[in-house]
Amino acid sequence: QLQLVESGGGLVRPGGSLRLSCAASGFTLEHYPIGWFRQAPGKEREGVSCVSMSDDSTYYADSVKGRFTISRDNAKNTVYLQMNSLKPEDTAVYYCAASNRRVLVTVETEYDYWGQGTQVTVSS
Repeated sequence: QLQLVESGGGLVRPGGSLRLSCAASGFTLEHYPIGWFRQAPGKEREGVSCVSMSDDSTYYADSVKGRFTISRDNAKNTVYLQMNSLKPEDTAVYYCAASNRRVLVTVETEYDYWGQGTQVTVSS
């Protein structure tokens, strides 16, 4: 069974950092484009960052550029989202997803496998 599990969320003060992890079971993440998405209360889910299958292309939403970094650890079959300089508007449930496409995918509907999400709350 293909499964993605996010972890690393929590409560952090503005300006703080968190590192989210997306661990896979049942498949090898390095063979898939991976995306991080988030959904804040009362808002639609939005794309945060994506990485191509070969790691040669990445995407970041304008709202997180320069603050968030997506990376892989293939030995651990895990993708990370390092989040620095967090702001209250980053508060959301964060999801990772994997796509069966072979190119960098930024559109939510192009992702086939989803984790259950991890809550990130940025508040003083």
